[in-house]
Amino acid sequence: MKSLLQHKFTRFRAYQLGAEGSSFSYFKGDHFTLIEARLTDVNRPQLKNELKACGVSAIHCLHITSWDKDHCAESELEEILGTWSPEKIEYPGYDPHSDTGISCLSIIQDYKAKKAKKIVRIDPPYIASLDDATRWGYRNIFYWPTQIDEENSNNNSTVKFFRSGCFNVLSFGDLENESLSGYFKGRADLQSETDIMILAHHGADNGFTTKSLLKKLNPTVTICSSNYDNKFEHPKEEIRELLHELNIPIFTTKTGDVIIESIAPHKRRYAVWNLIANSEEVSSKHEYKSKKSNFLENSDRARCHYESDANPFKKFY
Repeated sequence: MKSLLQHKFTRFRAYQLGAEGSSFSYFKGDHFTLIEARLTDVNRPQLKNELKACGVSAIHCLHITSWDKDHCAESELEEILGTWSPEKIEYPGYDPHSDTGISCLSIIQDYKAKKAKKIVRIDPPYIASLDDATRWGYRNIFYWPTQIDEENSNNNSTVKFFRSGCFNVLSFGDLENESLSGYFKGRADLQSETDIMILAHHGADNGFTTKSLLKKLNPTVTICSSNYDNKFEHPKEEIRELLHELNIPIFTTKTGDVIIESIAPHKRRYAVWNLIANSEEVSSKHEYKSKKSNFLENSDRARCHYESDANPFKKFY
């Protein structure tokens, strides 16, 4: 039987910032996405190293999930744009309310005007304009926001499923609504395809990351971006206990970066390295198999899933 698996050299990195906030990257083939507009003295050299490891010199896409300053900071955004000149920016689909958010939006709009780059506001109309996607593929997916919460901007975070590589990464931003948790745990596609899950709101215990959600999605690995001595004590002990109870590994950026890379021939397996000592030493290494490889290696099995999918969802590619 013909296999639909593709060779996809893939890397994901969660960066230690030395400050509150988040910074990640997702690379496949020749496309490098930086997730969040943060750049500190701690992650700047590691980002340069990551670009080199991926064999590229430019950031192709800057993906920002929230206007909060721990996701997008003015001077750091300007440095990212000036140094790596991303071809595309995906920015939050709600209006910023803080001075920092307003300034960041202005910087992005000015960048678009001067550089003629592709700038995309990820809002409900944009998501509604996308074609329907199918399960078990290599197309990235936008899930949220399909509506705007006027009371709580955290619930307007962009939710994207990075599926273009060997393994899939689910990014929830700062979601904290229990009803949204119910929506995502009911997604059959996420239940069967989530390899890496970035914990919502830095691992906060806010009603979103529930035992039910974790059981349904059953991620192979969870990632938490948190400074060692952060004042909110993220990830919360309650979340750690849930993950331990469900036997779901958690890796944090408290002591160093986390790197995930596909293993040759870059079709099925990937390795997770937990780094320490300024991300210069390896604390531990683990290997896993991507969930979609179980289906894509058998074209008949995959076709059955494609044709029987009665719940299409939005895609971006």
